[in-house]
Amino acid sequence: MNTFKKIGLTALASSLVVTSAVAGEVSVAGGASIGLKNTSKSSTGKSWTMGNQLTFSGSGELDNGMNVSISFVLDQADDSTTGIANAPFDSHSVTVSSDSMGSLVFSGEGGSSAQTAIDTTAAGDLWNNGSGITAPLASEAGNNSLMYTLPALMDDLTLKASYSPGSAGGGSATAWSAGFTGVEGLSVDVGIGQTETIGSKSESTTMKASYAISSFTIGYSNTESEGTGITNEEMSSWNLAYTVSDDMSITYGTETLDTTGSAVDEEMEGFGISYTTGGVTLTANQYMASGVNNTATESAANGEKERWALGASFAF
Repeated sequence: MNTFKKIGLTALASSLVVTSAVAGEVSVAGGASIGLKNTSKSSTGKSWTMGNQLTFSGSGELDNGMNVSISFVLDQADDSTTGIANAPFDSHSVTVSSDSMGSLVFSGEGGSSAQTAIDTTAAGDLWNNGSGITAPLASEAGNNSLMYTLPALMDDLTLKASYSPGSAGGGSATAWSAGFTGVEGLSVDVGIGQTETIGSKSESTTMKASYAISSFTIGYSNTESEGTGITNEEMSSWNLAYTVSDDMSITYGTETLDTTGSAVDEEMEGFGISYTTGGVTLTANQYMASGVNNTATESAANGEKERWALGASFAF
C-alpha cells in the first residue's frame, strides 16, 4: 500500500517518561474490495460483498535508540469474534523494539498469539468461505495480549513468545513459536499455545512448511487442539501454487477437519486464480465442501456445499 499522507509526530515522549523521542511521522494506507459470491443450497443466493479499511501507522526513534510505533485500523465492521461492537474502530497496537532487545508488541485488540500467528492453513483457511464450517480451535489471542520477538540468535531463525491474561472466564494463555528459513526456498514453522479458563485447559500445536522450486510452491500444515473441557480437533491441509507470471498465479488446496467423536470429517477443496495489475488484484475462486457439520445428510445447512466467488481488491 502506498503512503499518501505524512505529518510530524512528537507526542511519543509523553507516554515514555524515561526518555524522549525525535520527530517521527504518521502514514495512512487504505484498502478496498468488491466481490460477488454464490453458495449452493443457500437461501440468499448470489450476493455482493465489500471491504474497506484505513490503517494509521506512526513511528519514531527515541534518544536511547529504541523505536516506538503505533498502528490503528478504521473498519466499518464490528468484531463478531470477540463480541465487541466497536465500529468503526478495529485492531490497534503499540510496538517497542531495538536490535539488542528484540520487539515487544502490545495489542489492545486484534493481535495474535505466537501460535495463532502461524495457524492459517497451508491452503489459506478454506473453511472460512461461508460454507458453514465452524472455526477450528486455537489458543486464545487478540485483545490485551503481548507478543515478544527475541533478538536474532542465529541467521534465519525467529523465536516468538506471547501472553494474554485471559478472558472473563479466568485463566491465562501463553504461546511460543519458532520459524526457520535457512534453506533456499524452504520455510518451516512450529508453534504451541496453551489456554486455561475455569473448567477447561487446552493446548494447540501447529506445524507448517512450504517449499518453493522454480514456479511451484507446495505447502503443508497441521494443527491439533486437545485438552480438558473441549472437543479435540485436528486440521490438516495441503496446497500447490503455480506462478504463471509476475502478475498471475494459480492455486489448488485441500483441508480436512477431524473432530473427535464425529463419524464424518469436514473436508474442503479450493481452486483459485489471481491476476494483479497496478494496484488492482482480480480473483476467481471455486470452493467445494463435504461433511459440513460432521454429517453426510443433505440439507440446507449440512452435507455438501459449493461456492464460487469473484473479487476485485484495491490498495492505495
